[in-house]
This record gives sequence, structure tokens and C-alpha cells, in this order.
Amino acid sequence: MARPLRIQYPGAYYHVTCRGNDRRSIYRDDFDRELFLEKLKGSLDIYGVIVHAYVLMSNHFHLIVQTPKANLSEFMRHFNIGYTGAFNHRHKRVGHLYQGRYKAILVEKDSYLAELSRYVHLNPIRINPYKGKSATEQWRILERYPWSTFRGYLGVSWRKPWVNYDEVLAQTGGSSRKYREFLQDGISQGYATPWEKLKGQVVLANDEFVAKLSKSLGRRGSLREQPSAKAIEKLTAEQVLRTVSRYLKIKPEELTRRRTPFRDYRAMAMELMYQYSRMTQREIGQRLGKLDYSAVSRERKRFRERSQGEHSLEESMEEIGRILSQR
Repeated sequence: MARPLRIQYPGAYYHVTCRGNDRRSIYRDDFDRELFLEKLKGSLDIYGVIVHAYVLMSNHFHLIVQTPKANLSEFMRHFNIGYTGAFNHRHKRVGHLYQGRYKAILVEKDSYLAELSRYVHLNPIRINPYKGKSATEQWRILERYPWSTFRGYLGVSWRKPWVNYDEVLAQTGGSSRKYREFLQDGISQGYATPWEKLKGQVVLANDEFVAKLSKSLGRRGSLREQPSAKAIEKLTAEQVLRTVSRYLKIKPEELTRRRTPFRDYRAMAMELMYQYSRMTQREIGQRLGKLDYSAVSRERKRFRERSQGEHSLEESMEEIGRILSQR
């Protein structure tokens, strides 16, 4: 059901998400949601995995988990098969429930765990019609939303015994009050999504963490055994551009012009160059039409927003990322 995550080691933290097949709902009612949480808890117990946060949306879910036994692949396989089987049995259906493989991002705890938990918990208000409401209204919506760990972080009475709240709280001051302020600041003042800092589509970490990880994996011979680990190695701008242009069947020059009819594709190239070559935005701008670094930042943000609604852009981005990860 899922391609195993290739970067695994004891104690690693991950953000995991999975979407419904054809983006259809993976829950038909609250009984399904309770069934989902029951299967999640059972899989956590079996594989010794720790969950720090989750949110159930209509057609996808997000988890933040830690794997003391370096066994994310086995855990996710058991969990996804278990819930799919129970869902199909209950609704007298057959076939896939999820859209292909789950996605898993390795997370550096000290720099990104709290930021990522905020991203997960604010998911319910990022969809229409809620994202246009006032900060006060959005907060009330979140307080009434029962299908996430949000309320457990704000009050002990809402906590589930199988969720670890302490790690995230420690990152934001150690108390529910501080975490509440952290979330409210994000709603009222805005916040950067963590994905802007993603490395090679597989790691959310600072450069020092990535460098140490790459060195460690290489020393253990794991770069060969864990092919996706190659995604954290630096590629040249030319390697990324050549891969993008070949996949999209356009000339590289179309991506490097200041004015181009392929604006979305150039923005995709910017995002991929930032993730895989780890060039600065200023360097990317110089390579792609001598654009200012602020223009590169705007184009990358616009592309991320557009790709959420344009399935073809999202799929192309994922497939090119997969190709780059295997270089």
C-alpha cells in the first residue's frame, strides 16, 4: 500500500499524511472517525510508536509521530490496511481507500516540532468557508472541532492517554496557556507554512541537521540502502532544470527567461531548485531571468497555493521530486 519511507532511524520524528482515493472522503460519519482513532491507537501500541498530534479532515489526515524503533513503514502499513479493511467491511465496499502512498516528512524536533503542530492543528480553518472568518470566529470553530488533538493541548480534561502532549508543549513554554497564545498568534498575525523550508521533499530541518544526517547515513552505507536519502544531497541547478524541462517537455530556456508563457512551470522549477539544490532565493532569481529574490519568494508561494487546487501541478511536482530523489 505504501512505499516505505527510506530515511529511518530510532527516535525519528515524522509528519505523515494520506489522502483519499480521487480525493474522496475517507470518513462517512463520526463512527468511521472513531473507528479510525481506534485503529490508530491499536497500531501505536503494537509498534511502540508515539503520536504527538493529529487532525482528521474530510478526505485526508495528518499525524506527527515519533518512532523509537525506526519502524514507520511497518506501522503505517498495519494502520492503513487495518482502517481500510474496517471501512470497507462496514460500508460493504472493496478496493483502495487511499490515493496511492502515504507521504512522510522527517522532522527536526528542536526547530520545527512546535511550528508543525500549529500547522496541523489549524488545518480545519484553512478550508472554505472558514478561512475568511475573523480570528475570533476561527478560534471558536477550532474549539468545537473534536477530531484533532487541538483541545487536548488546551485542557487536561480533553487529553487522550495515548497521545504525548509534553514534547510540543515544552517547545512553546511548557504550558497550555503558552501553547494557546502560540496558536492564537498564528491565527491573528499569520504564520509561515513549514513546507517552505522543506529539503528535498523529505526533510524539514535546518542545514546543520541535514548535513549531519547525510554524513551519518553515508557513513553507515545507508544512502544505498535508503534511496530517498539521496534527496538530501545537493544537486546542481542544471541537474534540476534539466530534469524539470525533460519531464514537462519544454526547453530549458523557457524556464530561464524573465518573461515566459510557462510561469507556473518556472515557479515549479524555483521550488524544486530551492529544495534540491539548496540555492538561495537570490541565486535562483539570477539563474531564472535575473529576478529579485523577493519575486522568487512570491512565485514560490503562489505556486504552492495554486498546486493545492491544480491536481496536475501537484502530481507533476511529486513525480519530478521522485525522479530527483533517485539521482
